[in-house]
Amino acid sequence: MDVRHLTYFIEVARHRSFTKAAQALHITQPSISKMVKILEEELDVTLFNRNAKQAELTDAGKAVLRQAQQIVHSFHNLTSELSDVINLKKGNIIIGLPPMVGVSFFPSIIGEFNHLYPQITLKLIEVGSKQIEHGVEDGSLDIGVVALPVKEELFNMFAFVKEPLKLIVHPSHHLADKDTAHFSELRKDPFVLFREDFTIRDRILERCNENGFYPKIVCESSQWDFIAEMVAAKLGIALLPDTIAKELSPKRIKLLSLEPEIPWNLAIIWRKDKYLSFAAREWLKFTSSRFNVKFDLRS
Repeated sequence: MDVRHLTYFIEVARHRSFTKAAQALHITQPSISKMVKILEEELDVTLFNRNAKQAELTDAGKAVLRQAQQIVHSFHNLTSELSDVINLKKGNIIIGLPPMVGVSFFPSIIGEFNHLYPQITLKLIEVGSKQIEHGVEDGSLDIGVVALPVKEELFNMFAFVKEPLKLIVHPSHHLADKDTAHFSELRKDPFVLFREDFTIRDRILERCNENGFYPKIVCESSQWDFIAEMVAAKLGIALLPDTIAKELSPKRIKLLSLEPEIPWNLAIIWRKDKYLSFAAREWLKFTSSRFNVKFDLRS
C-alpha cells in the first residue's frame, strides 16, 4: 500500500464514481480500479458496492475513508515541510480573495511582498467568502480573506477591517435627501445584490427578514462596480462596504448610513491543522504588519 492507493480510493469515494475519479486524477479508469482492488486485497475487505448505480461505500469502506483522509492529510503536511527545508524562501501560496476586498486593500501589499520575496508566487482566486471558506477548509486554498463569522473551531484568523455597510441610491431616490435611513424604509425598493456565494448577501437578507420583508431582487453580481452602475442607472438600491461606497461619484450615487447598521468585518483565515509553508507564514506576518495587527502565528 502507498499513498497513491489511498488518494485514488478517496477520489472514488468523493465522486461516487470510478470514471469521474479517473477524469479528476487524469488517469485511466482501469488504472484507478486496479489501485482500489489492490487496496481491498491488502486490507482483505470490500470497499465499494459495485452493483449500485454509483460506487457506494460499504461499512468497511466508510471506516477506511476516515483513516485514509487523515493519513493523506498528514502526508501532504510532511511533504510540504520537507519542501520548505529543501527550497528555503521559495514557494507558492494560493489565496482566496473576494473581488472587492482584493481591489480595495491588497494591491500595494501584494506589490511590496513580491518585491521582498521575488521567488514566492502568489496565486489569487477571486470568489465570494463562502467559497473561500470552503476552499480553505478542503485544502484547495492555503489562506483566505473572508467576511466574518466563520467556523472558529476549524480556522486560525486575524481580523483587519471592521466597518459598516452603506446604502447607495440614485440622487433622485426618495431617500436621497436624508443622511440616514432605517432599514424598514427599504421594503418597497428593488435590490441589487451580490451573488449567493457572498456572505454580505446573507447579512443583507437577514436584516430584511428582521424588518419583516423579503426584497425584490432585480440583479445579482460578483462585481461591486457593476452593482454601483446598476444603482446609477436607477435600477435599484444596493448596500456596499463603507470603504467602497466612499469612492463612488457623489454626482451619480448618494451615500446613506443605515439604522440598524450591518457590520462588515473581514479576517484572514487558515486551517488550524494544516502545515503552513514558509511562504504562507511570511505572507501572514507581512500582511498583519501592514494592517498593524498583532497575532500569534502558533495559535
